[in-house]
Amino acid sequence: MATLLITGGAGFIRANFVRHALDHSSDRLVVVDKLTYAGSLLNLERPLKDPRVRFVRADIGDREVMARVFAEERPQAIVNLAAETHVDRSIDNPQVFIDTNIVGTSVLLDLARRHVASLTAEERERFRFLHVSTDEVYGTLGPDGSFSEETPYAPNSPYAASKASADHLVRAYGHTYGLPVVTTNCSNNYGPFQFPEKLIPLMILNALDGRPLPIYGDGGNVRDWLHVEDHCAGILLVLRKGRRGEKYNIGGGNERTNIEIVDRICDALDEMRPASESHRALKTFVTDRPGHDRRYAIDGTKIRRELGWAPARSFDDGLRETVRWYLDHRQWCDAVQAGRYDRERLGLANQQSPITNQQC
Repeated sequence: MATLLITGGAGFIRANFVRHALDHSSDRLVVVDKLTYAGSLLNLERPLKDPRVRFVRADIGDREVMARVFAEERPQAIVNLAAETHVDRSIDNPQVFIDTNIVGTSVLLDLARRHVASLTAEERERFRFLHVSTDEVYGTLGPDGSFSEETPYAPNSPYAASKASADHLVRAYGHTYGLPVVTTNCSNNYGPFQFPEKLIPLMILNALDGRPLPIYGDGGNVRDWLHVEDHCAGILLVLRKGRRGEKYNIGGGNERTNIEIVDRICDALDEMRPASESHRALKTFVTDRPGHDRRYAIDGTKIRRELGWAPARSFDDGLRETVRWYLDHRQWCDAVQAGRYDRERLGLANQQSPITNQQC
């Protein structure tokens, strides 16, 4: 039984990965999370009942605490999922993103380097530091083309810049110290347990409450959507079979404009929770986000060719499942938002706005 150290495990993708790893491996999981606004133990209710899971509340940037975790647990692999991820929040307060995404990753890398030095040659060969990143590090695309693993980095938001910096640190530790690193860069995730500041859950909940559905700019910004379960399957596959020193793009191949996403959510809600008029009537166009990237698209050829990964869900099925999940889990939605977030708009450099927020 191997021990995996999973950072940020109480967040959206991270809690789903904890579930996936429990269901698809025999590994023991040490889950570390700081429990910021977007991380909740409610996301780990089932995993925490499993004797293979240990939870540690800690900041990955706290060297003393994390050194103790390494010494006590002696992990065979690290899956670094801990991150601040909301672009709008990074516009309002970049420092938090620098502290977690850059400084926190550097602490983990240095502790991992020292840990690996204490292992036998066979243990070092098996060890992996898997760093989970985003397609936003590549910048923005025009109407054609997609991001490959060779695309130069050109981050445009403080969030993207912090993740790009972390990616470079991971690569440098692999090159300089021989740390067995692998990096994944994913497209936009959606699915259960996503904090309601992000586009899909926010639109679902606002529509249910009869609140405006704010659409940035002209609504034509394009993202490639990936169901979180498919992403988690890709992460675990890369951890098991990915080549050390490599990076793998994980994309869903589902490019959609923001306005198309909102319309599909409204149509699903019209069917599942009909109101006196279509939920589309709630759509409201608002001032665009500062520096809003126009289009992302992932070329997932490498992971498909080398590792045989492919998404299992169609976007239409995945979106309907997601709408249904939020309808069935209003208590969870209320609990994770309580006292933390009222779906107000963020990311206008501290300007006040009465319109609620959306993030893609």
